[in-house]
Amino acid sequence: MKRKKYIDLSHTIQDGIITYKGLPAPIICDYLSREESRKHYGEGTEFQIGKIEMVSNTGTYIDVPFHRYANGKDLSEIPIDKMAGLEGVTIHIDKNKKEINEDVFYDLDIEGKAVLIHTGWDQYWNTDQYFENHPYLTEKAAQYLVDKKAALVGIDSVNIDNTSGKDRPVHTTLLGKEIFIVEHLCNLKQISTENFLFYAVSPKIKDFGTFPVRAFAEIPNKL
Repeated sequence: MKRKKYIDLSHTIQDGIITYKGLPAPIICDYLSREESRKHYGEGTEFQIGKIEMVSNTGTYIDVPFHRYANGKDLSEIPIDKMAGLEGVTIHIDKNKKEINEDVFYDLDIEGKAVLIHTGWDQYWNTDQYFENHPYLTEKAAQYLVDKKAALVGIDSVNIDNTSGKDRPVHTTLLGKEIFIVEHLCNLKQISTENFLFYAVSPKIKDFGTFPVRAFAEIPNKL
């Protein structure tokens, strides 16, 4: 039997990486080093216990309603089947297109699916350009996704909203209807338009609305 194929859609979180300009980078270090651990164990036995200090918006992460709404569901309240094994559809956007309107979703079957938007912006990850003039969805596009009952919307850009102003209508619209958002995806160019499953599962944390995920696509076996 052929093994299933998995495509990693997550950026690596490492010490000092900036995910979103203005937010602090993670600090990753030893809490207990291998050298220090030798004092606590028998000869030849050692362990490393790591420590990380970071904001929740680090790396590739999922947004759930609590991120935007005080009374919205937090990460501890989201069922696993809302983040795992979702049928997916990928929309490949022209690399020069910054404002993404609802017309790119016309004629697509998106009800109950993870809608992943490939803009190619992930090529600028860990550069200054990543934060400037990035692709984003319009409010009308977000409303169309609500009307068509998408389950989750992901993008390989720094933000699904236009960050040139202070409003965030796409977050407001999608999270208000419990349609989750995954930002800072990567490698979407490796996924065909349909026929895959999407996973973006977070830890089960109370009073958190955002956290890093190991996002990936599962490609079914070919008969």
